[in-house]
Amino acid sequence: MRTWFDNKSSTKKDLLQLLKAYKEIVDINAICSVTDPEGKIIYVNDKFCEISKYSREELLGQDHRIVNSNYHPSSMFKDLWDTIKSGKVWRSDVKSRAKDGTFFWLDSTIVPIHDDNGVITEYFSLRTPINDRKRIEEEQKEHVKNLEKMLFMVSHEVRSPVSQILGIVQILQESGNLDPESSELISNLKTSAADLDAFTKKLSSFMHKLRPESESSSNESK
Repeated sequence: MRTWFDNKSSTKKDLLQLLKAYKEIVDINAICSVTDPEGKIIYVNDKFCEISKYSREELLGQDHRIVNSNYHPSSMFKDLWDTIKSGKVWRSDVKSRAKDGTFFWLDSTIVPIHDDNGVITEYFSLRTPINDRKRIEEEQKEHVKNLEKMLFMVSHEVRSPVSQILGIVQILQESGNLDPESSELISNLKTSAADLDAFTKKLSSFMHKLRPESESSSNESK
């Protein structure tokens, strides 16, 4: 199927109409802004105003720090600027703050716009709301934390007595004073206690794998 882009006979008017259609689609479905090379906002669409609670007049001439939530480390924004200044596309989830103090999450993509000489003239930002996804992620993290609390209780309430049982069994077996029937019972008790101890260790390992990768890495580095 051929498109207007494949049709060499398309006029400039045709292409402008196509670009206008694309812009209308983007404006309806996404949050857009454009900044100059210094990061000053020179264009925002209605959805940006709607989610930020700022008027267009309040946003134009400002930079995106006007919606900074202070949630992310400064290193993230340094990486952002290093990336787009080098002419590359930057993408990440960003937590922002609206004028009324409420927070919102956006899947943000920033694309450098170049002139014919390859000089960056603008930065185009395209964002989509992801509050629902972030809420689900936070609920999952909370669920994992609650499971970890349960695991701690299991480890404390079960593994400690199990260790004591295994110690007593070891003493009894080394005494050599057990009749065959008692020896078999003690052996079965040792096996059961060892299996329970192994299960709690497997449960601990399983919970560690459930933990988000970033959280696990953070805890391992401490």
